[in-house]
Amino acid sequence: MNQSVTIAPISESLPEFLSATNYSKVVVIADSNTRKYCYPTLKDILPKHTVVTVPSGEANKTLSTCEKIWQAMTKEELDRHALVINIGGGVIGDMGGFCAAVYKRGIDFIQVPTTLLSQVDASVGGKLGIDFQGFKNHLGVFNIPKSVLIDPAFLGSLPEREIRSGFAEIIKHCLIADAAKWEEIRQRDFEAQKWPDLIAHSVQIKQRVVDEDPTEKGLRKILNFGHTLGHAVETCFLNKPANKRLYHGEAIAIGMIMESYLSFERKMITQDLLTEIEEFIFATYGKVKISAEDVEEIITLTKQDKKNRGKEVRFSLLKGAGQCAYDIVVTAPEMRKSIAYYLG
Repeated sequence: MNQSVTIAPISESLPEFLSATNYSKVVVIADSNTRKYCYPTLKDILPKHTVVTVPSGEANKTLSTCEKIWQAMTKEELDRHALVINIGGGVIGDMGGFCAAVYKRGIDFIQVPTTLLSQVDASVGGKLGIDFQGFKNHLGVFNIPKSVLIDPAFLGSLPEREIRSGFAEIIKHCLIADAAKWEEIRQRDFEAQKWPDLIAHSVQIKQRVVDEDPTEKGLRKILNFGHTLGHAVETCFLNKPANKRLYHGEAIAIGMIMESYLSFERKMITQDLLTEIEEFIFATYGKVKISAEDVEEIITLTKQDKKNRGKEVRFSLLKGAGQCAYDIVVTAPEMRKSIAYYLG
């Protein structure tokens, strides 16, 4: 597959990409935040274009938002030789890519990820989709963008909580694929992490895995470590008041502790590694309160996980630092035990 990813100032990478192409029209998709803080950086280096702005946040990653995007694309009379440029985090990348992938059976798009989360994870690999009836990424396709243009300078526009959320995916990449890097990052406080180095490291890991298994038939499932329970936690909290909702990475951090415990229970990792993981994650993210009602909803939500087969809920679990196994069946009682362990 060999997806094209460039890590460089956007003022260099975008003109270089456009100079080698000849698109009939260009549409930029942004959310209310990236329209204000990130789009101005691109505005003057783009050819004539239209901007479609949608509300920010996971709660808007829906079919109804897609309809508005498709309506705008139709109004602009985009043909199959047009280009969509997605400027934003994981929500815009997932949804904008999905809209481009199905419009007239597919038009070209590029990702310009502006959050740490999207730069190290969501923009790479061609997974596109939206949430549906409360289930995260329930509708979607695999479709590779023409290019991913990563500029670490965009991180300067982000609040610390957004950076912290993205860091969870970096932790995941280290735990599933690079024990030495895990040792390196856990020795540093959050504020002392080296973001440009870690972005390049995560992109390298994800590209290698995706190149080997582009449509998640096997190895690519390791990228879901922390995500079976993590996605369920994130979805559960989406129904709470806005000030109680979790960012994606915050939920994945919770999921990684729970799923590390499941790995330990299966005798796949040592007590020492489990302790390292939970201490580092708790120090970075703190602990979230989960009620008894939430526990049952979380377990119910795992039944919709995309890795499942029939009624089996399948997990990707660690088998030591830097290694991960997949398609491991976990029961509801085991999940309850792992949540109880997190809650301590």
